[in-house]
Amino acid sequence: MSALSDRIAQFRKMTTDDPENELGHFRLGQLLMEDHQHAEAVKSFETTLTISPQFSKVYQLLGECFTKLSQPEKAVEVMTRGWTVADQRGDKMPRDAMANMLAKLGAPIPKQEAKVEDDGTDTGFRCSRPGCTEGKRALPVGKPPIGGPEGDRIAATICGVCWNGWLKDFSIKVVNELRLDLSSEGGQAEYDRHMKEYFGFES
Repeated sequence: MSALSDRIAQFRKMTTDDPENELGHFRLGQLLMEDHQHAEAVKSFETTLTISPQFSKVYQLLGECFTKLSQPEKAVEVMTRGWTVADQRGDKMPRDAMANMLAKLGAPIPKQEAKVEDDGTDTGFRCSRPGCTEGKRALPVGKPPIGGPEGDRIAATICGVCWNGWLKDFSIKVVNELRLDLSSEGGQAEYDRHMKEYFGFES
């Protein structure tokens, strides 16, 4: 079994054991795309959006899958919805990527709507984790929560809610479901890899 196939199997197990784990479904979809299994990736991304409909990056990847599957109508429909979600959330990178893909498909790009202000205060910070739901209310972690460059990166780009989500929930699932021995070099490396994937730091 190749390394990619092994990772796909790991995330299949993770999503089977925890069907409500949107990050697990999202990452499985990414790995299936990498393995050119676009029809299977569609299923994972659609499940992700059922759980987390504000996860703007997923619309982009789902649209890419439909394009690869020669289903341009579906690609346009999902990316038009996704563009609006991304614009409302202030997720500029996936919004602009979907605008470019819509233009290539000859489809109109939605117009920006006047944003309805909620009663939350805009902190000026935007969390970079895919699927973060804090929006303009996001507050940074503060000081680096772990040592090394990854700790600095988390402090600079990740909100406290997402860090706590990793620390108190997702990391525990990773350790338990993959039976990681964090006292071993291999176990710690696997743990670190999942942490980077959770925060969107993977290459």
